[in-house]
Amino acid sequence: MWTLANILTVARLALLPLIVLLVYASASWALWSALVLYAVGALTDFADGWVARKYNQISEFGTFLDPICDKVYVSILLIVLVDVGVADGLNILPVIVILTREFLVSGLREYLGPKGVKVPVTKLAKWKTASQMLCLGFLILAPLSWLYFILGSLLLWAAAALTAITGWGYLQTGLAHMSEKG
Repeated sequence: MWTLANILTVARLALLPLIVLLVYASASWALWSALVLYAVGALTDFADGWVARKYNQISEFGTFLDPICDKVYVSILLIVLVDVGVADGLNILPVIVILTREFLVSGLREYLGPKGVKVPVTKLAKWKTASQMLCLGFLILAPLSWLYFILGSLLLWAAAALTAITGWGYLQTGLAHMSEKG
């Protein structure tokens, strides 16, 4: 169970409380430190899957935990950024879209899993995750410069668009299966 791939996944979650504390500290050094730790955590998202495939470390535990860690990592940071006022005003709308989709897809997987229906991650969903990760990096630094805020906000809206598109695709898959069963 404790393969390198799974350790990387758990490490991502372990970094989260420190990142949150640094974002709340809001000093320049704290935000840059939060960004560095955030980037390390985001890189583990890509590294854990690569390690699992390359070194044949794919496990039930990792398959279960990795998507949950992704959702917790993104969701907590979005909530914190709303709380500190970085994602405010109209920028709350893409946050709502992202959080809604994450709950929707998790619910679909939970519902369809026992029925033997797999809901695999699509290529577009991987781009969605990458855009979310990139936007969060800029938004962590948003209090330091309007440029970071603008870039982060634009990427947040792009991430929300990809999130909505992939969420709709997953919903269609789920609804098609549900309608087959009556």
